[in-house]
Amino acid sequence: MRGGGGLYDRVVAGLTLTPRRDLTLVHATSLVVGIAIGTGVFLKSATMAQLLPSPLAVLAAWLVAGLVALLAALCFAELGALLPDAGGEYVYLRAAYGQIPAFLFGCNSFVLGGASIAAYGAAVAIFIADIHPLGGPWWSATLPLPGGGVHLGVGPRELIALAVIGFFAAINCAGVALGGRVQTLLTLIKLAAILAVAGGVWALSGTHGAGYLLGRGAGPHGAAGFGAAVFAALWAYSGWQYLPMAASEVREPQRTLPIAIIGGTLLVLILYLLINGAYLWALPYAVVAAANSTAHPSAPSVAARAVQTFLGTRALAVAALIFLISTIGSLNGTILTRARVTYAAARDGLFFARFGRLSPVSRVPVTSLLWLCAWGALLALSGTFDQLTNMAVMSYALFWIPVNLAVLVLRRRLPQAPRPFRVPGYPWVPLLVTLVMLGIVLSAFLTTPRDSCATVLLILLGLLLYPRFRRERARLTATPAPRA
Repeated sequence: MRGGGGLYDRVVAGLTLTPRRDLTLVHATSLVVGIAIGTGVFLKSATMAQLLPSPLAVLAAWLVAGLVALLAALCFAELGALLPDAGGEYVYLRAAYGQIPAFLFGCNSFVLGGASIAAYGAAVAIFIADIHPLGGPWWSATLPLPGGGVHLGVGPRELIALAVIGFFAAINCAGVALGGRVQTLLTLIKLAAILAVAGGVWALSGTHGAGYLLGRGAGPHGAAGFGAAVFAALWAYSGWQYLPMAASEVREPQRTLPIAIIGGTLLVLILYLLINGAYLWALPYAVVAAANSTAHPSAPSVAARAVQTFLGTRALAVAALIFLISTIGSLNGTILTRARVTYAAARDGLFFARFGRLSPVSRVPVTSLLWLCAWGALLALSGTFDQLTNMAVMSYALFWIPVNLAVLVLRRRLPQAPRPFRVPGYPWVPLLVTLVMLGIVLSAFLTTPRDSCATVLLILLGLLLYPRFRRERARLTATPAPRA
């Protein structure tokens, strides 16, 4: 059940490189917290305010999403300690259900993992625009597709997104230790920034009042709207699932993974309630709803508007710089971890063989990393932040359903396997998370049917490639491995 079975070693005789376990507990926790605290906490409250009738409903959606994330983190903690290998969800799906679900996740991790990277690149441009207006695109076009068109553009925002993606790709090609140290530094800065913003709003804002927090807006009522808001908030919480993707590079993974996954997710939940409460305390609800989002693409972010209440317009540039650091921290962590999924699949013979190659110098899957970033850079030329994140979160939720159920499957299939961490409240916690994810997926289909259907279609397209890799895997398995 472990590792990739050494199939890539059978392709390249004599290749015995393995990843270095250079990620400490601090690095691992920084990955969970640093990836989660990125763009969502500074942007998604506007979208949620458009879906919900009151500030308290927005806070309730943040709380529910955080509790769902925490329960899901418990499931990932057990699976990560049980199977501490590169690939994360790919490994769990392979162990519980076989090759096809694992293969689809591997393809999806590449295709829609690039969407996550593109979304972070787009967010960097949004925050730079808060400092200095960037102007419109130099060239734009709409590619006609069934059910609508896809916007393409080239301009200052797109070039900024490409540049930042390329920069952090280069850092992570240099080694996982460097990537981990950069991640820790960026995470510490963003934690200090969030505490400073929240503290400044609560203590110094001259516009706050309980009337704002207890007020009501024009948002719709109903379970569908609340589910869509929770769906939007999950983008901001999604960080716990990334660390296991790089489990083969974590020191003492059976101990480190559960502590980092659970502790990091709990810290993020507390911080999010603190800062979103500050937004809704200091700003009228209509102002929150009119902040930067798909509906208001040129507006300042809700975070920038909150900082303005106590530092004035001169501080907007400083605030945007802080938000930039937060965003690039998430980008760095996503690049570091996502590249390990296609690496693991390639080592199993279920992806292109070159993706399973480690650099002899840095012991990093450079080919996997560079192709993933190139795909993310291409996606950064199209779509908006919310479109990209909706597709990414939809793919997360669809795979979280079988992954959470894998806790039950593997308890039966591997009853004697050592489990350094066990989900409390078993089997109710995995079942509850699964039901919530099913509800979120249904809500997404009702509120964003086009993006949801496109995500499912992209996942299923991987089935067209599976026969090719299945034949390759069979051929490699039948080939005797070279003697060491």
